[in-house]
Amino acid sequence: MSINWYPGHMHKAQKEIKKRLPEVDMFIEVLDARIPFSSENPMLAEIRGNKPCIKILNKTDLADDALTKEWQEYLEQKKNTKTLALNLQQPNKSEQIFALCRKFFPNKGTKISPITCLITGIPNVGKSTLINTLADRTIAKTGNEPAVTQTQQRIDLGNNIILYDTPGLLWPKVENLDSGYRLAITGAIKDTAIEYDDIAYYAAEYFLNNHPSALFERYSLEEPPRDETELLEAIGRKRGALVSGGHVNLNKASALFIHDFRSGALGSVTLETPEIIEAEIVKTERIIAEKAALKAARKKNWKKKR
Repeated sequence: MSINWYPGHMHKAQKEIKKRLPEVDMFIEVLDARIPFSSENPMLAEIRGNKPCIKILNKTDLADDALTKEWQEYLEQKKNTKTLALNLQQPNKSEQIFALCRKFFPNKGTKISPITCLITGIPNVGKSTLINTLADRTIAKTGNEPAVTQTQQRIDLGNNIILYDTPGLLWPKVENLDSGYRLAITGAIKDTAIEYDDIAYYAAEYFLNNHPSALFERYSLEEPPRDETELLEAIGRKRGALVSGGHVNLNKASALFIHDFRSGALGSVTLETPEIIEAEIVKTERIIAEKAALKAARKKNWKKKR
């Protein structure tokens, strides 16, 4: 899978965050509860250093409850990190976030010395909606398209907490190919930068192996599909994604399948677990090391030929 997803405003946002860093007390990072690891920006950990961070696992209504709790325990093993599982339809969540901020800084939070937070999150994780909830008014533009926010802004929440908003910040290259697919499936990457059938095959494999009952219930399947192609063809026939001759339009069927997942029509599903990620990290590190060794060998041979 090849994705071009690092537009100029994201590079600018990274520079602005580093510039703002000295006046920021802590970070609030919004994650997608369906992909807590894949939606966690690896650049942010490097930028924030030892500053405290609240990781908000958003969209918990679309994720598996037990796995959300497991991810909270996993993420809180990191120093100066607290988590909060969030469904923005639930009331009183703002106060829980404010309480966590004050817990990190019990001697701040006054008019003279407000707590300054920088809120970040990759595109389409619900950051703008959360900002509007915290501010109790419409400030940030919201939408289902990634990369809506493009400028940094200062927001006085009115309770001696200052919030700095930043654009949805992705990173230049996803080393873990599986994370790239999960980001695309959940909508963190613009649909114009992906191929629906490519990511649908990945999602189909995951559902066939882990949530086959959700497929039977949603699409009224008569028998288990043998593979991803058979599943997508069955979805296409059930949902009228047909072309001349009665053949299935796989691209349309793939889009229907992905949108069903994104809307929660396939149930509350988390696409990754800490165990899956630990194994993928080892695999990714090995691949990176092999590529580096191959590059070094090529460079050495090139120098010899000169």
